[in-house]
Amino acid sequence: MPKHCLSLVCGPDIAEKLLDALLTSVPDQVFTSTATFSHGTPHGRLSGVEQVMGRSASMQIQLIVTEEQLSQTLEMVHQKFKGTGVCFWACELSVEGVVE
Repeated sequence: MPKHCLSLVCGPDIAEKLLDALLTSVPDQVFTSTATFSHGTPHGRLSGVEQVMGRSASMQIQLIVTEEQLSQTLEMVHQKFKGTGVCFWACELSVEGVVE
């Protein structure tokens, strides 16, 4: 069964809540979180400074999941974070591993 890399991008105001929800819903998965900037965010979600700069401060979270975990995680995000503007995408992995 192929695995996927799920990427989630959210505003810093909900980042901790989203990280807590992921730690609870996929506790056995290693994932990363990185402060970043997002572009193309709807203007209603941008501050005045962000509108001028054309970017907004964001958090990007990436985790490797099975197809079943992908569906469950996206369902949880849709339920718990409705209306927050969380963006997501998933790509099928071609390879993964750990160098020991």
